Amino acid sequence: MTKLSVNINKIATLRNARGGNMPDVLKAAEDCERFGAQGITVHPRPDERHIRYSDVIALKPLITTEFNIEGNPIDKFTELVLKVRPTQVTLVPDAENALTSNAGWDTRRNLNFLRKICKVFNDEGIRTSIFVDPIKEMVQYAAETGCKRIELYTEAYARNYHINREQAVEPYFKAAQEAVKLGLGINAGHDLNLDNLEYFNRTVPGLLEVSIGHALICDALYLGLEKTIKAYLGELK
Repeated sequence: MTKLSVNINKIATLRNARGGNMPDVLKAAEDCERFGAQGITVHPRPDERHIRYSDVIALKPLITTEFNIEGNPIDKFTELVLKVRPTQVTLVPDAENALTSNAGWDTRRNLNFLRKICKVFNDEGIRTSIFVDPIKEMVQYAAETGCKRIELYTEAYARNYHINREQAVEPYFKAAQEAVKLGLGINAGHDLNLDNLEYFNRTVPGLLEVSIGHALICDALYLGLEKTIKAYLGELK
């Protein structure tokens, strides 16, 4: 079964909108695990507009499943990851002012940088994953960095799913085939939801983990967090 890692950034966004500690980000993470999530994902940004660096540190001793920290490996982020030592670090090339992640790495152009930063984390026993678009060449160069996994950026799949789901998933199928051939584990994330998740999971070979935040938290407003997590887990069986 593909693992579900719940991205709790949006819970932190709601808390930050009002100040104080409501909703409680730490309790939400614990509840997600209690309801069946197999991982917790956070994506701290330099402006700390949702998850704060202090949240990441406070979460580490509470999480009993897998802890995945996403972000652009600037110095501050790298120092945080090395201090917290999560299960996995996902390297994402988001600009400081980006609303959300909007592209994968050009692994060819950034090969030397990614190779160096992956070594830093790999040497500390932190599993490395590189955020990439579903392009065979990007997967091939990702394999040369020494990373253990890739995370396929699924926005294009989600955007085109209701137009032609076979065409929408085809580049992901091919990219995943290449990753499997090269010995890379496969994660996926961005705009996956209860409509499009089952087909993606069923069609893409070698998928190990999906990271889902925005859609899941939106669904939880209507269904409740427990029922929502169980619904997503059902789509991954």
